[in-house]
Amino acid sequence: MSLFDGISCGRIALDRAGIAVNSYSAFEIDKTAKAISRYHYPDIRQHGDVLDADFKQFAGYDVVMGGSPCTFWSIAQTNREVDKSGVGWKLFMRFAEAVRVISPRFFIYENVASMHPNIKHYISKELGTEPIIINSALVSAHSRKRLYWTNIPNITQPADKGILLKDVITSGLPYQDKSHCITATYDGAVFWNSISRRQRSMIAEPVRVGHFASGGQGNRIYSVDGKCVSFMAQGGGRGGKVGMYKVDLPDGDYIIRKLTPLEAERCQTLPDDYTAFGFFDDGFIKRVSATQRYRCVGNAWTVDVIAHILSFINNKN
Repeated sequence: MSLFDGISCGRIALDRAGIAVNSYSAFEIDKTAKAISRYHYPDIRQHGDVLDADFKQFAGYDVVMGGSPCTFWSIAQTNREVDKSGVGWKLFMRFAEAVRVISPRFFIYENVASMHPNIKHYISKELGTEPIIINSALVSAHSRKRLYWTNIPNITQPADKGILLKDVITSGLPYQDKSHCITATYDGAVFWNSISRRQRSMIAEPVRVGHFASGGQGNRIYSVDGKCVSFMAQGGGRGGKVGMYKVDLPDGDYIIRKLTPLEAERCQTLPDDYTAFGFFDDGFIKRVSATQRYRCVGNAWTVDVIAHILSFINNKN
């Protein structure tokens, strides 16, 4: 049973963990996410809005997993919720009710690590266990700290695979549809001016290499010699949702661009082009737009983290 199922990363993780699936029921309201799931897993039983669910009909399910939307609790939100009175808590309690009613052998609940300590305490009390914090950077090129509440025993941290962003990127388009000018060095040159006015290319240092416009996350430029920044399902700027990166070229030049949908998938350890197509409600298979792909990937789990947690079910048995 997967609540807030998104693009069914839980199903992929079960497969990777070697756990046989006889029945997989999902609650999700986003039509694009459901279409992507249906394209890959037509056997998934879609049940719609979790707020309308009667969990009594799902007695006997072995695993309940889910991660309710983090937008209500993330520190990135100006007026984030810090108590039980908001929508975030209402959605979480649907997960808690599912666990209570279905009484599965195992459960996994995921959410953002930057939530207020009050919310963290309330969730722990409700589920009867303390969370484990795992950074997706251990198994991917994506820096993404998340809290995982689970009753699966003896979970350890994943081994660090040492994957950097440069290990998963492909060739792609520059930030502007023009050729780069000759690299220039002169007194008073600033990186943001080169980007905003598109006058010339400049040499930049690794890691955080610069910004343009307001300098918010969508307008920052990072190096591929590290991890990509945490994705945002929503968010604007030229690097909206995934950030902008300085990509070195074989001839010594470089381009500045956002990640492609394929690269974003790899950062979440999804199969290549997993979000490229969907089987929609009108009965047609259609290509998914880049905007929708970014959003679905930003809302997704890092698959290999979930597969790591699930692997301890087999260790227990």
